[in-house]
Amino acid sequence: MSTDVRPTDTTPTSGDMRAAMGIFASGVTIVTGIDSDGPVGFACQSFASVSLEPPLILFCADHGGRSWPRIQKTGRFCVNVLGEAQSELCARFGSSRGTRFEDLDWELSRWGAPSLPGVMLRVHCEIEDVHVAGDHDVVIGRVRELEYDGYERPMIFYRGAFGTDFDERAQSHHDATPASMLTWGDGIRWG
Repeated sequence: MSTDVRPTDTTPTSGDMRAAMGIFASGVTIVTGIDSDGPVGFACQSFASVSLEPPLILFCADHGGRSWPRIQKTGRFCVNVLGEAQSELCARFGSSRGTRFEDLDWELSRWGAPSLPGVMLRVHCEIEDVHVAGDHDVVIGRVRELEYDGYERPMIFYRGAFGTDFDERAQSHHDATPASMLTWGDGIRWG
């Protein structure tokens, strides 16, 4: 009996990955920074806590994005966690069109990164480490300060749309809830 069994290559395509990984619901954030050219930021769903001692988080940034290289050079950033009703803010930072900070009432934090208005949580960080992983960078941030006031319903990204109406979305992932009218087809770009 031969033990030299070689499986056929079943490497998923990028479309396969998007469809399968869309089953995992995630929160939505805006990662912000500022450099000599002004404020910069991008929508990001790949965000997680890494360690409590020391306090570390991570996010993933697309190599093709224009915002991340500017933030990386400064060494500081703020992760702004969005609430369910902040679809306009998500669209603003998820689009490659227009000025993201134009007519937006943001403040510069004492850590040197833009704090966005009305978000659920702000995580102020310094870059601890960056690991190249395929077409993204995995960014490890050392948390310097947390800001949050109470709790509300989070913005959730699931099966290509935003919101929390999972039962209907399981039937047709193109349906979006009223609080979240954005889908991949609306030009949202992560990183």
